[in-house]
Amino acid sequence: MSKQALIICVGGMSSSMIAKKTTEELQKRGQDILVEALGVLEGEKKIQNKEYDLFLVSPQTKMYLNNFTKLGNEVGSHVIPIPPQAYIPVPMGINKLADLVTKEI
Repeated sequence: MSKQALIICVGGMSSSMIAKKTTEELQKRGQDILVEALGVLEGEKKIQNKEYDLFLVSPQTKMYLNNFTKLGNEVGSHVIPIPPQAYIPVPMGINKLADLVTKEI
């Protein structure tokens, strides 16, 4: 069964590209993990409903991290921040994000 991770960001646009590239990298590594991206409001609902195995908070939305982590703890969802060096749409950043997802999921 495949695992799913969600990047929570401001609007979901640039993060969608990062999510797609990370999913492709994970598939190359033989990992059955899908990474998607959504904005803050949708992401909060997904945490509350435990719809993903892992929730990743983008650097631009770190002001929500404490609230998301608290909500995640209350409902049993795993919420972590994405370090800035793992949130760059270049091979080095994608590899770091893929490593983080693999470790935390």
